[in-house]
Amino acid sequence: GGGMPIEMDADTFEAHVRDALDAVPDELMDLLEYCIIVIEDDAPADDPELLGLYEGVPITERDSWYGGVLPDRIIIFRNPTLAICSTADDVVDEVNITVVHEIAHYFGIDDDRLHDLGYA
Repeated sequence: GGGMPIEMDADTFEAHVRDALDAVPDELMDLLEYCIIVIEDDAPADDPELLGLYEGVPITERDSWYGGVLPDRIIIFRNPTLAICSTADDVVDEVNITVVHEIAHYFGIDDDRLHDLGYA
């Protein structure tokens, strides 16, 4: 940490997101088959420092009628992520943590449980 925020274009950031996703265990990624990961430049105006967002219905809250809806999305916000990173490695680390957090929300795991699991 510390230092100036890193300057990075969208293509490079996307490549680092891919690297981070490659580091997520296969068993987690397999469970994400109905969830797409997208990158947006800026977080919502009401939470400008947000790094990531899970949009969808956690699998713990679905009933037997669930289906026919748009796939869930995990959104990674580029500018807020870059704002707290000073190297490309930082970007990969932060994206990795963000993705794992949002995957956890997809599974209905809250931040306290994540902390117990060694993430956070």
